[in-house]
Parts: sequence; structure tokens; C-alpha cells
Amino acid sequence: MSDDLILGIDGGGSKVLVALADRSGRILRTSRGGGVNPMDNKDWWEELDKHLDPFLGEQRLAAVAAALPAYGEVARLSELQDEAVGEAFPAVRRTVLNDVDAAHLGAFAGQSGILILSGTGSMAWARDAAGVSRRAGGWGDVIGDEGSSYWIGRAALSLVSQSLDGRAPRTALAEAMFSHLRLDISDPANGLAGWVSELVNPRADIAALSVLVDRVAQAGDQAAIQLIERAADELAKLHRAIAKDGDPVGDWTYAGGTFSSPLLLASVERRIGRPAISPRLPPIGGALLAAAQLLGWPIDEGWIGQVAATAKAAAAQSGSADLNNKERWEHA
Repeated sequence: MSDDLILGIDGGGSKVLVALADRSGRILRTSRGGGVNPMDNKDWWEELDKHLDPFLGEQRLAAVAAALPAYGEVARLSELQDEAVGEAFPAVRRTVLNDVDAAHLGAFAGQSGILILSGTGSMAWARDAAGVSRRAGGWGDVIGDEGSSYWIGRAALSLVSQSLDGRAPRTALAEAMFSHLRLDISDPANGLAGWVSELVNPRADIAALSVLVDRVAQAGDQAAIQLIERAADELAKLHRAIAKDGDPVGDWTYAGGTFSSPLLLASVERRIGRPAISPRLPPIGGALLAAAQLLGWPIDEGWIGQVAATAKAAAAQSGSADLNNKERWEHA
């Protein structure tokens, strides 16, 4: 029916974004909340439910696509995610997919290419012309997630502690970090260890330090620059690992708050040997595209343009800088 509506859900380690759209691709309403990654947030279901609640009574809702972190990676967690979405929308066509899969769908508007994600975690996702997907990375912060915002933030904490001890050269990152966190640098161990011990959401809060690293690197601090370069090395490895089985010279793009750093993006582009293309749609657009596909809606340039434009307008209205980079606003 022409008045049917679709719901897209873009979940992440530090946020969830829900958007309701019409057949033209116009986003009508959104809801934004905290992280819904079941790998590290025991309250993920409650957080998700809270932001789905405003849409439960929508009579015209015809399809839901939920892009959720860790989906398809850990069987039991994936079952719980299916259950959560099914309980919320039992009478509606629905699909659950990995959040990076949806980011890829949005970035390439359903076409082939390679997406490198660096947000709270990191992963590369490829889709070929036949629609077959493959991935590299995404092992989580304990095992992997190299080049992610969390990885950079964790490395920055280590670097600052070594610098203050005299185990590493002095870096402007130390004073910048203590100032940013409003800690007393004259009692560094008490201040920094105390801050870490009181974190409610350690992954998100440590990941947020990546913005500080970028700021200090842009000011010319060599230690911070080296951290950005190391992150670029790791992200380029993801591209190489996934490109070797596909098209090594095909289009690639990016998603994730870490890529709000021009230094990081330029460093990754140098290592890959060509610039990234701009994402066609933000990750929430990928979730909406997946919902539209459930209904067989035609996806043309007009629909893509409408989603892109209204996503940008929704971001501006809510004070978010840009929805094209998954999790960007939470690290601002």
C-alpha cells in the first residue's frame, strides 16, 4: 500500500538509532538512545525496547529491519536479538542483520564494494556483484578490534602512563588528557586509575578518547600522530585481508566515528592506494533499505536521495553532526 511505513534500527556499541520512513524514503520520526551491544551491555534489551516503544502503536508499519551489533557472530546472542525484535513487532515483516552489513548496504546503496568500519569496534565487510558477503575483523575488544576508537583510546591511556613514568618520551597527550578528564596530573595514578575504575560504560568512554588523540595529533604531537598511523595500518590490513578474495581495486568506503579524523582517513587512503568513495547512505539508511526490500519497494535514485536528505535533516535537528558516520556524534 502507498501509505505503508517502514522502520529501520541501527544499533551499535554506544548508541541505537531508530527511524520511521514512508514509501518515498522520507524519514518521519527518529529515536536515539544508548548502546545495544549484547557483548558488553547486559541491559541492551531494555535499552532497545525503550526506543522501539514510540513506534509500537504505528498502524501503518509494514516492515522492520534491525541492524544490531554481534548479530550472526554469537549464536545465542543472535537468538536473543531475533526474539527481542519479534516480541516488539510480532505481526510485521521483519529481518535482523549485522549492523556492519546494514552500513555496507547504505554506503553502496545495495551494490558491491568494500566497507571499512571503525567505530567503537572495527571490521571490514565486502559484498560482490552476486550479493555474496564476507567479512574480516570484528572480534571484539578483548580479541581484536584493532584500529577502532576503543583501540586508539586504550593505546592512548597506555602511552600516557608510560610517558608520565618516563618509559616513553613526553607527549602533549598527557596534559591534554588530564585536562579533558578534569583530573589532577600532579597525582596521575590516582587520577587516571580512579577515572577508569568508575566508568559505567568503559568501551564507549575509552573509545571517546580517540577524538582527543586526533586533536592532539592535528596540533603536531608526534606520539599522537603515531597512534593514528598505527590505527591506519590496522584498518588497511582489514582491507587487504578481504580484498584478496575479491576485487582488490574495486570501490571502498568507510563508516564509523573514528573516520571523522581527516588524518586517519588520509592515512588509510595512502595505504590502500586510492581514495574512498563517499557513502551513498548513512547506516540508518542501510537499515531502511533492508526494510524496503522486504516489501519489494523499488529503490531508485529518488528514494536514495530522499533518505539521505531527510537523514541529514534529522541529524541537524537533533544536534548530531552527521549520520553518515556510524557513531560519530557520540565521540564529539
